[in-house]
Amino acid sequence: MKSEKGQSLVEFALILPLLMLLLFGIVDFGRIFHAYLTIDHAGREAAREASIGKGNEDVIDAATEKAVGIDLTDVTVTPEARPSGTDVTVTITYDVTFLTPLIGGIVGPITLTDNTVMRVE
Repeated sequence: MKSEKGQSLVEFALILPLLMLLLFGIVDFGRIFHAYLTIDHAGREAAREASIGKGNEDVIDAATEKAVGIDLTDVTVTPEARPSGTDVTVTITYDVTFLTPLIGGIVGPITLTDNTVMRVE
């Protein structure tokens, strides 16, 4: 019987790229999920500001203050004039790039969008 001293090292070298891809894929998924939850929370807070009669600059400031850890790409508030009883919509978009080069090269950047609608008081 021949020596099998290097067998486990070869097997580990073959499986290591797959394990690393899986690990970084989990990290990327966690980052994207965190960004989604953050822009959802920021959208709710901004829509609340808009529903109590604040101006567009105050609404955008509220969204960017609540989006801790991410730089929002775009915050849109519609309509400009908000009479009582109408709905206001706050739309937030955020571009996510992958940390994993292989997945990022295949999928490309992802744009997350959050639409929040509230009735103006």
